[in-house]
Amino acid sequence: MRLIQFEDRQGSRKVGIVCGKAINVVSQVSTMHELALLAIAEGNSLERQAQLLNSNTSEDYAAILKENRILAPLDHADPAHCLVSGTGLTHLGSASTRDKMHQKLDDDESAMTDTMRMFKWGLEGGRPGRGKVGAQPEWFYKGDGDIVVNPGAAFPMPEFAEDAGEEPELTGLYIIGDDGQPHRLGFAIGNEFSDHVVERKNYLYLAHSKLRYCSFGPELLVGELPANLVGMSRIRRDGRVIWEKEFLSGQDNMCHAIENLEYHHFKYNQFLRPGDIHVHFFGTATLSFADGVRTQLGDTFEISLPDFGEPLVNGIAREQSRIAIDGIKVL
Repeated sequence: MRLIQFEDRQGSRKVGIVCGKAINVVSQVSTMHELALLAIAEGNSLERQAQLLNSNTSEDYAAILKENRILAPLDHADPAHCLVSGTGLTHLGSASTRDKMHQKLDDDESAMTDTMRMFKWGLEGGRPGRGKVGAQPEWFYKGDGDIVVNPGAAFPMPEFAEDAGEEPELTGLYIIGDDGQPHRLGFAIGNEFSDHVVERKNYLYLAHSKLRYCSFGPELLVGELPANLVGMSRIRRDGRVIWEKEFLSGQDNMCHAIENLEYHHFKYNQFLRPGDIHVHFFGTATLSFADGVRTQLGDTFEISLPDFGEPLVNGIAREQSRIAIDGIKVL
């Protein structure tokens, strides 16, 4: 099952079930957050709860997308109660990239960069078997719900940014139950969007490079994740494709198990606040930046995975900084 959040033409929020070219409206709830909490309270899966509330009232999916009424498939009424984070060095990449990495991993560990050392730890201990704790991955904080851009909308690019680069990724969407138990709703296509020029200067700038906007959706895939996901990442400029590349995700193409990545995020008790939602980016091995592409204002990103329905499309627009160098007031 695939679910979306959208607004009707009167501006009311809705949850819908994707049924080909139609969207069946879910009754009694107006947000995915409400639907998830109701499913937990009634002891149902998210899919079962959506089926029980299927109103059989439908809307045209193409019209929702064209009229920009699509929303991110999960959000919180208070953006401060949405944590956006991610893990890196989780994917094996293409065969050629993998061969190069393995050649480097044959070197003495003391001579490795910190990046290669952490990648090696993931290869050796990221998939220890079900119920076992594996190697701890790289982890980063991205922001709260205010940095999430709806599918179809443009990413604000800060005036101080040195790059505006896509990162086609799988995202996990979660909610914390009233008892502090994390629940995974499902997965969505994500564009993690980072500043790779800043990151390349020094790996200690990684945290700065991640403090950018992001997007995920438009659809939430409920249920089992396919082990092998093959998608396409594209950049369009003036309507023309200037770069495209296949990207791989899913368990078969990762050196960390999803279970291991989830554990190393939710092991922190401060992330188990009832009612909160979490959006977690699982990483990628495919970037246009690595191929020498430099994006610019007006470019459009398009990330697609056949198992996830409609592609995720976003643009780039300038954002003016609100604070000058001397803009801090002393109380």
